Amino acid sequence: MRPLIRRFAPPSRAAFASGERIGRVKRARALDPARGEGLFLAGPKPLFHLLFCLLVLALAAPAAAHEVRPAYLEIDQTGPGAYAVIWKQPTMGDVAIHLTPHLSNGWLERAPADQYAAAGYLIRTWKITDAAPAPLAGRTVTIEGLRDTITDVYVRVRLARGQGVEAIVRPEAPTLTLAVANGSAMAMSSFLMLGIQHILTGPDHLLFVLGLLLLVRDRWMLLKTVSAFTLAHSLTLAAATFGLISLPVPLLNALIALSILFLAPEIIRSQRGGTSLTIRHPWIAAFAFGLLHGMGFAGGLKALGLEPAALMGALVFFNVGVEIGQLAFIALVLALRRSFRLMAIAWPRPLTAAPTYAIGVLGAAWVFQYAAVMFGGAG
Repeated sequence: MRPLIRRFAPPSRAAFASGERIGRVKRARALDPARGEGLFLAGPKPLFHLLFCLLVLALAAPAAAHEVRPAYLEIDQTGPGAYAVIWKQPTMGDVAIHLTPHLSNGWLERAPADQYAAAGYLIRTWKITDAAPAPLAGRTVTIEGLRDTITDVYVRVRLARGQGVEAIVRPEAPTLTLAVANGSAMAMSSFLMLGIQHILTGPDHLLFVLGLLLLVRDRWMLLKTVSAFTLAHSLTLAAATFGLISLPVPLLNALIALSILFLAPEIIRSQRGGTSLTIRHPWIAAFAFGLLHGMGFAGGLKALGLEPAALMGALVFFNVGVEIGQLAFIALVLALRRSFRLMAIAWPRPLTAAPTYAIGVLGAAWVFQYAAVMFGGAG
């Protein structure tokens, strides 16, 4: 009977000295947990990773529930004493976050003339008749529930004789006093801040960028990868904002989440010394998935309903804001990495893999969550 285990005799010193080829016998080496090897071997480490994954899953639902697309309140004077009011708030499938607009003159306390859902938004409209000479001057807009979200509200008031108001109401200050004036166009700096806030409050986009930073270590390759991601999302941001391309919101969010999930095993493979197309040419994956992320960015600008004349300037400043926020995040991560290296901090070995597992767990959780919304809405 042939033995199950073949035994090899150790090579002689003479063999080494003469350079004799002794065959392809790989010498065993100890697994290195810092490279992600052996992280699920026996011992307390599986318990650590189980608890860590459960913690990340517990945080995944509220993180995904935060809506970063802005809501929209428009008041148009359609004739003497006649006004049309439109309220749009973002939804995810059949679920809408709790946001209710109030106007201090009582207009919005009436039942809406119409209410319907369209393109990821719950829309309510009112037809108002008010013969007062200036029924909106000095009135206050309050958005109930805004403090509990990270959603902005874009307010636009357009009256006769070119008067109006354009402003953004933010969660930290959910009340706006209407100061009606001529030439009410919102400052472009507001769109710059909107772009910065849009990416810094979007955990999905930041996790993808973090995944790229964990995957790419070479500085030149990192520059190429980040540049490819920037170029790609700038192209689709512009195309989606002008209505040239579009995807259903739940499908788009599911694909963005899938891009995050895709990076996690690639990071682990890279840490273990493996290779793949993504590891060798990460800029290709960054460009491909950047096209999806750009369409996600566009959701924050399309909802504002800007006039075509103002849309180009708003797009430029919004995109610059997105880039500023992205570069600030990258600089922060690189600075922290450099600081930890200089301080020679000895992290617990399982903890070194925590960011990669967080990316994978959150990406998977969001894929399932958005897929449930997508197929639930289809049913």
